[in-house]
Amino acid sequence: MEGDPFSGFGIGTQIDNKVIQTFQRSFVQVQSILDQNRLLINEINKNHETRLPDNLSRNAGLIRELNNNIRRVVDLYSDLSCSLVTSMDASSEGDSNGAKLPHKRNRPG
Repeated sequence: MEGDPFSGFGIGTQIDNKVIQTFQRSFVQVQSILDQNRLLINEINKNHETRLPDNLSRNAGLIRELNNNIRRVVDLYSDLSCSLVTSMDASSEGDSNGAKLPHKRNRPG
C-alpha cells in the first residue's frame, strides 16, 4: 500500500483501519499529555526561580503530576506496542515461522 505508514514492516500484511484508528487516537493522547508536561515544566521552572517557599512547595505537587503524566505516556506506548503485536500475530496466523514477540513489558511498580 503506497503511502501507508505501516508498509515498511516487511511482513506482507495490511494493518486494518481499527488498528490505525487506535494508533492515531493514542498518538493524539500522547501529544496532549506531552503538551501539558511542557506547561508543567515551565511552571515548575518559574516557581523554582522565585525561590519563594509557597512556590517551591507547590512544585512538589506539580512534579507528582508530571511523573503521573510520564507514566500515562509509557502505558499508552506499551498498549500501542501490544496492539501492534496482536495485530501482526492475528494477520500472520498460519505462518510457518511460529516466532512470537512478547506481548507486555513488565515494569517495576
